[in-house]
Amino acid sequence: MHDLLACALVLAGGKGTRMHSDKPKVLKTLLGESMLYYVYNALRPSIGDEIFTIVGFGSEYVEDSFPQMKERFILQKEQLGTGHALQQGWDCVKNSGHEYCLVINGDTPLISAKAVSDFLDAVKEDGADLSFVTITPHEPNQFGRVIRNKAGQVTAIVEAKDYDEFIHGPASGEVNAGIYCLKISVVEDLLFNLTNENKSGEYYITDLVDLAVDRGMHVTAVDCGNSVDLMGINSPYELAKAESTLKMRMAENWLRSGVIIHNWESAVVGPRVKIEPGVEMTGPCELYGETSIASGAVIKSHVVIIDSNIGENAEIKAYSHLEDAKVGPECSVGPYGRLRPGAVLEEGAKIGNFVEMKKAILGKGAKASHLTYLGDSEIGAGTNIGAGTITCNYDGKNKFKTIIGENAFIGSNTALVAPVTVGNGVLIAAGSTITKNVNDGDLAVARSRQVNISRTSQKS
Repeated sequence: MHDLLACALVLAGGKGTRMHSDKPKVLKTLLGESMLYYVYNALRPSIGDEIFTIVGFGSEYVEDSFPQMKERFILQKEQLGTGHALQQGWDCVKNSGHEYCLVINGDTPLISAKAVSDFLDAVKEDGADLSFVTITPHEPNQFGRVIRNKAGQVTAIVEAKDYDEFIHGPASGEVNAGIYCLKISVVEDLLFNLTNENKSGEYYITDLVDLAVDRGMHVTAVDCGNSVDLMGINSPYELAKAESTLKMRMAENWLRSGVIIHNWESAVVGPRVKIEPGVEMTGPCELYGETSIASGAVIKSHVVIIDSNIGENAEIKAYSHLEDAKVGPECSVGPYGRLRPGAVLEEGAKIGNFVEMKKAILGKGAKASHLTYLGDSEIGAGTNIGAGTITCNYDGKNKFKTIIGENAFIGSNTALVAPVTVGNGVLIAAGSTITKNVNDGDLAVARSRQVNISRTSQKS
């Protein structure tokens, strides 16, 4: 926690029309996580849980994405500008008991916890009534222009569409990054004196600067240079560039920590993923969510892993897809393996090419080498599942379970019609359809007797 007593207000109510989406812009993702997720993560080390969020367009989507913060969402029914958004949240800010309020746009996913802390340090040192962050990009684009007087003091921020050099004077080259720190006790009077006399007809937070300067308040601007980390994202192009930047940073961090990544430029690793030193990966591959990879594991190319745990020395072969699965030590998956939610491979188990598991456990050392579907199943240690085996777990209305004991041998092209239990050491003949339980050690054959009919005799 920063020693400057501050809460935060995140502005996340806009539609983001240039994203061409029916969902809020702040929920667009980078490396599998929303822009808003990154902003919250950057704020928490300094602000803790004292974070309020203004929501508007598609508010239900934002609230569903962060249910743990539901009590701190504030609805802006009409989107009348950033100043209006701050007005809507002001009662919560004022009643928070803090001296300052940090205001930040929810579309700045590259901002770091250090950048937030450094800004609060600068505010504390200056003791400003109103402070904001500026950047000096090569192209100012749609960012608000920062105006300074001859003495270098900030006099105003003018929105790009309203800026006129003849009226406002030359721009400083700095633009507004959309991050402010306001002394709560002195800003309230300014906030409710904002007007919407501009080309957009909106109430701008940026006008607070002009009002504060006119009142003789202490206003400072913290110039952070040409920092792409502080730029908001307004279009698919800007989103892609930011994601590329973030992807490279993640990969570089893992390489420096002792993870081997071949073709590292094409490896995608989400911010919640945990990888131990000694893991070896090959891009392109994608790791998302709460995935964890233990030391010695090998992840081949074109693999996608989501919210899954991979044990020590396990190998995930090319083109495999895992979601909410657990792969134990020394296991092997794929190539072209599919582990759906609830799939568990215990130590040394193996699934091969074109094997799919869902809500199924494959016991220690068991294997299903090819062309198999295992759903709603428990398979004992050492059991071998032949090619083409299917657990028929769904009757059109309900799901049922298949249980197979240890050291069983399931012949190729077997259909196991659940609910059914197959005992230890059972041998099931290839091509069987098993509808009844099989006792330990039995041989089960469930197929029609073959009949050969001479085609020659038929023709005569």
